[in-house]
Amino acid sequence: MNIVFVWLVLFVVFLVAELVTAGALVSIWFCIGALVALAAAYFGAAFWLQITLFFVVSIGLLLGTKPFLKKHLDPKTMATNADRILQNRGIVEEEINNLKGQGAVKIDGKSWTARNIDGEAVIPVDAEVLVVGIEGVKAMVKVVEKETISE
Repeated sequence: MNIVFVWLVLFVVFLVAELVTAGALVSIWFCIGALVALAAAYFGAAFWLQITLFFVVSIGLLLGTKPFLKKHLDPKTMATNADRILQNRGIVEEEINNLKGQGAVKIDGKSWTARNIDGEAVIPVDAEVLVVGIEGVKAMVKVVEKETISE
């Protein structure tokens, strides 16, 4: 069997895998690597060189472009300014009770639904909390311990 045909079949397999995954950038780099190896085989390069070119091109493109493409093409990521409340303090407006799925805090003059990161502990109204994370549209908070002055 001709090695050029093998590289052509691999190219088609990787291309079909890419098309089936609807542009999820799964195998496009291997398509390009297979094309480079196919060209090398067509021009009579040794098999070890074809394999080397395939892996170097495929892995090089994968490592060089996937982080950039994922950052710029991810439709699920929407830039918000919600992270500006991280590490801010707030006051509990509605008792935070994870078991009941309720709770609200006021941070920088705005109300946020909130959940306690300490699990099932209930945080009462008017308690001071610190925002330590955001999950969806909920502020994840913990109680700010009152400082005691010792003499």
